[in-house]
Amino acid sequence: MDHVAILALYDRDLREGAQPDSPDARVERVGRVVRQVSSSHGWNGVLWTDLDEASADAAIAEQIAHFTGLGREFEWKLYGHDAPADLGRRLSDAGFTAQPEETLMIGEAAGPVLDAEPPEGVRILPVTDAAGVDLVVEVHEKAFGTDSSRLRHQLLARLAADPDTVVAVVALADGTPVSAARMELVPGTRFAGLWGGGTVEAWRGRGIYRALVAHRARAAAERGYHYLQVDAMSTSRPILERLGFAPVTTTTPYLHLP
Repeated sequence: MDHVAILALYDRDLREGAQPDSPDARVERVGRVVRQVSSSHGWNGVLWTDLDEASADAAIAEQIAHFTGLGREFEWKLYGHDAPADLGRRLSDAGFTAQPEETLMIGEAAGPVLDAEPPEGVRILPVTDAAGVDLVVEVHEKAFGTDSSRLRHQLLARLAADPDTVVAVVALADGTPVSAARMELVPGTRFAGLWGGGTVEAWRGRGIYRALVAHRARAAAERGYHYLQVDAMSTSRPILERLGFAPVTTTTPYLHLP
């Protein structure tokens, strides 16, 4: 896999040519910035920029004014190869708060990940309705310790409006939800994104995360998608590397509150 070429394709298709990630969102292209504007339940933020030292500060100020005017908190999704080189510092100086750095990893949907199966006693259940979404939310809150009301809203809206663009799954052990994840398919591109993979603490280290990656990889390959992309935390990066994913750059969310 040519990492430089894949990263350029990723930037073109998923950032510069981004599509809304929910029915109540829209993507706007304003000057050298591509941003998503959504409801208070959705994701608001900057997806792609083509900035330099002369234009960066004005662009930052414009985005702050725009989202503040809407009363929205928003995220500036900064990638390691974005210009100018000091864009992160400029965002911090403008009042953004940097979140933990993640690694953008990309793998082939039909790669070695396909052979991973869940451990004995665990079954993977497709999520297609509100009851299934509640199980995903239950796992997410237990695994990450965060409120998942926004996730519930987004997943229900996606399943209702455009079910062919999302694959959500939950792993059950004796009927108890112990792990969950989703995949977002981007029509017209070669990419499917893996999101929200989380396992409750008592069930970690047993291969469930790996099995959920494999399940979604098979679904992506069956639908004709070539690549899987993940914003990986440090805990999941080693697992993904063993499954054939490669790091191509870093990504750091910078948050701004209104």
